Amino acid sequence: MSIAILHVDLRPNAAHEAEALASLDGEERLRWQRFQSPVARRRYVLCRAALRAVLCREVGCSNESLAFVAAEHGKPVALVDGQPASISFNVSHSGNHGLIAVAPSGRLGVDVEERAPRRNLDILIEGVFSPREKAELESLEGCQQMHAFFRFWTIKEALVKAHGKGLSLKVAELEIPEEMRRGATRCIGQFPQIPETSWCLEDIGTKDFAAAVAHEVSPPS
Repeated sequence: MSIAILHVDLRPNAAHEAEALASLDGEERLRWQRFQSPVARRRYVLCRAALRAVLCREVGCSNESLAFVAAEHGKPVALVDGQPASISFNVSHSGNHGLIAVAPSGRLGVDVEERAPRRNLDILIEGVFSPREKAELESLEGCQQMHAFFRFWTIKEALVKAHGKGLSLKVAELEIPEEMRRGATRCIGQFPQIPETSWCLEDIGTKDFAAAVAHEVSPPS
């Protein structure tokens, strides 16, 4: 099943931000106004406008007919003329980079993280990784450890976002398949906490950021 990934440039650009804001509906503009930080406002408006553009193109609808509502666990759902659109999508941003993933169907999650030094990296490693993952990360040092940390982190976050039920999943128990921990960029796997579904995991990171996408392979019966 084909997945499209769109990169959104989130660097300051007054003209782009004004054009993006004009494409948002009334509720989205109210949400934009509630952000206290100019950085948060910029990220929101540029990502939401880009999401609108790609969904309108994929679904074949006008911008005016597209709206969003929150599903049970807060994940947004697209509506076209008030009816759920038959398309899956997910959005993530970090620093100057936004990513939008779109697929015809199936649960979908994407995560991006700029590779910037993190304070208390050892505490983060302790909280979200399995014993084997922790051992592998703790065997590394410096830039190698940080690179692997963000790679593992984005793979897990993409899977959690695809699953769509947030804190019901214990992240430390979602162990990344060994082949991906060893460097494979793509694999299909199952997890004990989600036994009814197989997931396609893909590392889509670049030299500028770590990123991953997770997509449901077999919908639950």
